[in-house]
Amino acid sequence: MMYVLWVFLPGAALASCIAGHVWRYRTDRFLGYLYCPRADRGQQFGSVAFRLGAAGMFAARIAEVLLAGPHSRTTGNAHLLLSALQIIAVPLAVIGAGVILIPPLISAEARPRITPIDRITIPVVVAALLSSVLITFDPYSTNDRYRTAETLFTWCRSLVALHPNPGVMAHAPAIYQARGLIVMLLLAIWPYTRLAGIFSIPLLRLLRRIGRSAQSWQVAMPRRLRQSV
Repeated sequence: MMYVLWVFLPGAALASCIAGHVWRYRTDRFLGYLYCPRADRGQQFGSVAFRLGAAGMFAARIAEVLLAGPHSRTTGNAHLLLSALQIIAVPLAVIGAGVILIPPLISAEARPRITPIDRITIPVVVAALLSSVLITFDPYSTNDRYRTAETLFTWCRSLVALHPNPGVMAHAPAIYQARGLIVMLLLAIWPYTRLAGIFSIPLLRLLRRIGRSAQSWQVAMPRRLRQSV
Protein backbone atom coordinates (compact mmCIF):
# COMPACT_ATOMS: atom_id res chain seq x y z
CA MET A 1 0.00 0.00 0.00
CA MET A 2 2.87 2.35 0.81
CA TYR A 3 4.31 2.00 -2.70
CA VAL A 4 0.89 2.44 -4.29
CA LEU A 5 0.28 5.73 -2.47
CA TRP A 6 3.73 7.29 -2.66
CA VAL A 7 5.30 5.80 -5.80
CA PHE A 8 2.57 4.63 -8.19
CA LEU A 9 0.10 7.47 -7.60
CA PRO A 10 2.63 10.28 -8.27
CA GLY A 11 3.55 8.63 -11.58
CA ALA A 12 -0.11 8.16 -12.49
CA ALA A 13 -0.88 11.80 -11.62
CA LEU A 14 2.01 13.04 -13.78
CA ALA A 15 0.92 10.81 -16.69
CA SER A 16 -2.65 12.12 -16.37
CA CYS A 17 -1.37 15.70 -16.36
CA ILE A 18 0.74 15.24 -19.50
CA ALA A 19 -1.91 13.28 -21.41
CA GLY A 20 -4.58 15.74 -20.32
CA HIS A 21 -2.66 18.73 -21.62
CA VAL A 22 -2.22 17.05 -25.01
CA TRP A 23 -5.93 16.19 -25.11
CA ARG A 24 -6.96 19.67 -24.00
CA TYR A 25 -4.82 21.36 -26.64
CA ARG A 26 -6.33 19.23 -29.38
CA THR A 27 -9.86 19.71 -28.04
CA ASP A 28 -10.24 23.44 -27.38
CA ARG A 29 -6.75 25.02 -27.31
CA PHE A 30 -7.22 25.53 -23.53
CA LEU A 31 -10.12 27.94 -24.05
CA GLY A 32 -12.58 25.80 -22.09
CA TYR A 33 -12.68 28.25 -19.19
CA LEU A 34 -14.47 30.78 -21.43
CA TYR A 35 -18.25 30.67 -21.67
CA CYS A 36 -18.34 33.25 -24.43
CA PRO A 37 -16.03 34.15 -27.35
CA ARG A 38 -14.20 36.71 -25.23
CA ALA A 39 -13.38 36.88 -21.54
CA ASP A 40 -15.34 39.48 -19.57
CA ARG A 41 -13.74 41.76 -17.00
CA GLY A 42 -14.42 39.35 -14.17
CA GLN A 43 -12.69 36.50 -15.96
CA GLN A 44 -9.77 38.74 -16.88
CA PHE A 45 -9.37 39.86 -13.26
CA GLY A 46 -9.72 36.30 -11.99
CA SER A 47 -7.15 35.03 -14.48
CA VAL A 48 -4.60 37.67 -13.49
CA ALA A 49 -5.22 37.20 -9.75
CA PHE A 50 -4.98 33.42 -9.90
CA ARG A 51 -1.96 33.54 -12.19
CA LEU A 52 -0.07 35.86 -9.83
CA GLY A 53 -1.13 34.00 -6.69
CA ALA A 54 -0.39 30.51 -7.99
CA ALA A 55 2.92 31.63 -9.49
CA GLY A 56 3.89 33.22 -6.18
CA MET A 57 3.03 30.06 -4.25
CA PHE A 58 4.91 27.87 -6.72
CA ALA A 59 7.98 30.12 -6.70
CA ALA A 60 8.02 30.23 -2.89
CA ARG A 61 7.72 26.46 -2.62
CA ILE A 62 10.46 25.77 -5.19
CA ALA A 63 12.77 28.28 -3.48
CA GLU A 64 12.09 26.63 -0.14
CA VAL A 65 12.85 23.16 -1.54
CA LEU A 66 16.17 24.44 -2.91
CA LEU A 67 17.19 26.48 0.14
CA ALA A 68 15.98 24.29 3.00
CA GLY A 69 18.28 21.71 4.53
CA PRO A 70 17.39 18.03 5.02
CA HIS A 71 15.99 18.80 8.49
CA SER A 72 15.87 22.60 8.67
CA ARG A 73 13.89 25.44 7.13
CA THR A 74 15.12 28.60 5.47
CA THR A 75 16.26 31.24 7.94
CA GLY A 76 16.80 34.97 8.14
CA ASN A 77 15.67 37.28 5.36
CA ALA A 78 14.96 34.38 3.00
CA HIS A 79 12.44 32.91 5.44
CA LEU A 80 10.73 36.26 5.99
CA LEU A 81 10.54 36.94 2.25
CA LEU A 82 9.11 33.51 1.41
CA SER A 83 6.56 33.72 4.25
CA ALA A 84 5.42 37.18 3.13
CA LEU A 85 5.16 35.98 -0.47
CA GLN A 86 2.92 33.08 0.54
CA ILE A 87 0.73 35.28 2.77
CA ILE A 88 0.07 37.54 -0.24
CA ALA A 89 -0.15 34.78 -2.84
CA VAL A 90 -2.68 32.49 -1.14
CA PRO A 91 -5.56 35.03 -0.95
CA LEU A 92 -4.84 36.15 -4.53
CA ALA A 93 -5.03 32.58 -5.82
CA VAL A 94 -8.22 31.81 -3.87
CA ILE A 95 -9.95 34.99 -5.06
CA GLY A 96 -8.87 34.42 -8.65
CA ALA A 97 -10.06 30.82 -8.69
CA GLY A 98 -13.36 31.85 -7.12
CA VAL A 99 -13.98 34.61 -9.67
CA ILE A 100 -13.30 32.20 -12.54
CA LEU A 101 -15.13 29.13 -11.25
CA ILE A 102 -18.02 30.22 -9.02
CA PRO A 103 -20.12 32.39 -11.44
CA PRO A 104 -20.58 29.54 -13.96
CA LEU A 105 -21.65 27.20 -11.15
CA ILE A 106 -24.53 29.48 -10.18
CA SER A 107 -25.43 30.73 -13.65
CA ALA A 108 -28.49 29.09 -15.18
CA GLU A 109 -27.13 29.69 -18.69
CA ALA A 110 -23.78 27.99 -18.05
CA ARG A 111 -25.06 25.23 -15.76
CA PRO A 112 -25.71 22.67 -18.54
CA ARG A 113 -22.02 22.82 -19.45
CA ILE A 114 -20.78 22.26 -15.90
CA THR A 115 -18.91 18.97 -15.46
CA PRO A 116 -18.20 16.98 -12.28
CA ILE A 117 -14.58 18.17 -12.52
CA ASP A 118 -15.82 21.78 -12.39
CA ARG A 119 -17.66 21.05 -9.14
CA ILE A 120 -14.64 19.60 -7.34
CA THR A 121 -12.06 22.09 -8.64
CA ILE A 122 -12.75 24.83 -6.08
CA PRO A 123 -12.58 22.50 -3.03
CA VAL A 124 -9.38 20.88 -4.32
CA VAL A 125 -7.68 24.22 -5.07
CA VAL A 126 -8.67 25.66 -1.69
CA ALA A 127 -7.51 22.49 0.08
CA ALA A 128 -4.16 22.66 -1.74
CA LEU A 129 -3.61 26.30 -0.81
CA LEU A 130 -4.72 25.95 2.81
CA SER A 131 -2.70 22.78 3.36
CA SER A 132 0.34 24.67 2.08
CA VAL A 133 -0.22 27.34 4.71
CA LEU A 134 -0.80 24.78 7.47
CA ILE A 135 2.44 22.91 6.86
CA THR A 136 4.40 26.13 6.41
CA PHE A 137 3.30 27.47 9.79
CA ASP A 138 3.17 24.11 11.59
CA PRO A 139 3.76 24.93 15.30
CA TYR A 140 5.54 21.59 15.80
CA SER A 141 8.19 22.48 13.23
CA THR A 142 11.32 24.26 14.40
CA ASN A 143 14.34 25.68 12.63
CA ASP A 144 16.31 22.53 13.50
CA ARG A 145 13.49 20.09 12.74
CA TYR A 146 11.39 21.31 9.85
CA ARG A 147 8.89 18.53 9.23
CA THR A 148 8.11 19.67 5.69
CA ALA A 149 11.78 19.25 4.75
CA GLU A 150 11.92 15.85 6.47
CA THR A 151 8.81 14.53 4.70
CA LEU A 152 7.47 16.24 1.57
CA PHE A 153 10.73 17.75 0.34
CA THR A 154 12.67 14.50 0.86
CA TRP A 155 9.93 12.51 -0.88
CA CYS A 156 9.76 14.91 -3.86
CA ARG A 157 13.53 14.92 -4.29
CA SER A 158 13.58 11.12 -4.25
CA LEU A 159 10.94 10.97 -6.99
CA VAL A 160 12.80 13.46 -9.17
CA ALA A 161 16.03 11.51 -8.67
CA LEU A 162 14.18 8.29 -9.68
CA HIS A 163 15.07 6.70 -6.33
CA PRO A 164 11.68 6.78 -4.56
CA ASN A 165 11.68 6.92 -0.78
CA PRO A 166 8.04 6.26 0.17
CA GLY A 167 8.91 5.51 3.78
CA VAL A 168 9.26 9.18 4.72
CA MET A 169 5.64 9.80 3.73
CA ALA A 170 4.32 6.54 5.16
CA HIS A 171 5.48 7.67 8.62
CA ALA A 172 4.72 11.39 8.16
CA PRO A 173 2.04 13.20 10.21
CA ALA A 174 -1.47 13.10 8.73
CA ILE A 175 -1.47 16.74 7.53
CA TYR A 176 1.67 16.08 5.45
CA GLN A 177 0.20 12.92 3.97
CA ALA A 178 -2.99 14.83 3.16
CA ARG A 179 -0.95 17.60 1.54
CA GLY A 180 0.83 15.10 -0.71
CA LEU A 181 -2.41 13.40 -1.76
CA ILE A 182 -4.16 16.73 -2.44
CA VAL A 183 -1.31 17.94 -4.64
CA MET A 184 -1.34 14.67 -6.59
CA LEU A 185 -5.10 14.96 -7.11
CA LEU A 186 -4.78 18.55 -8.30
CA LEU A 187 -1.96 17.59 -10.67
CA ALA A 188 -4.02 14.72 -12.10
CA ILE A 189 -7.18 16.75 -12.76
CA TRP A 190 -5.54 20.07 -13.67
CA PRO A 191 -5.72 19.77 -17.50
CA TYR A 192 -9.41 18.86 -17.28
CA THR A 193 -10.35 21.90 -15.18
CA ARG A 194 -11.27 25.38 -16.37
CA LEU A 195 -8.02 26.64 -14.87
CA ALA A 196 -5.83 24.72 -17.32
CA GLY A 197 -5.59 27.63 -19.74
CA ILE A 198 -4.49 30.15 -17.12
CA PHE A 199 -0.84 29.26 -17.66
CA SER A 200 -0.99 27.28 -20.90
CA ILE A 201 -2.44 30.08 -23.04
CA PRO A 202 0.27 32.66 -22.17
CA LEU A 203 2.91 29.96 -22.70
CA LEU A 204 1.49 29.06 -26.12
CA ARG A 205 1.42 32.73 -27.10
CA LEU A 206 5.05 33.11 -26.06
CA LEU A 207 6.05 30.03 -28.06
CA ARG A 208 4.20 31.36 -31.12
CA ARG A 209 6.02 34.69 -30.85
CA ILE A 210 9.35 32.91 -30.56
CA GLY A 211 8.48 30.78 -33.59
CA ARG A 212 7.49 33.81 -35.65
CA SER A 213 10.66 35.64 -34.64
CA ALA A 214 12.75 32.62 -35.64
CA GLN A 215 11.00 32.43 -39.02
CA SER A 216 11.49 36.15 -39.62
CA TRP A 217 15.16 35.81 -38.74
CA GLN A 218 15.57 32.87 -41.14
CA VAL A 219 13.92 34.85 -43.95
CA ALA A 220 15.96 37.98 -43.25
CA MET A 221 19.36 36.26 -43.05
CA PRO A 222 19.66 35.26 -46.76
CA ARG A 223 18.72 38.81 -47.77
CA ARG A 224 21.39 40.27 -45.52
CA LEU A 225 23.96 37.83 -46.89
CA ARG A 226 23.09 38.76 -50.48
CA GLN A 227 23.29 42.45 -49.65
CA SER A 228 26.68 42.01 -48.02
CA VAL A 229 27.99 40.17 -51.09
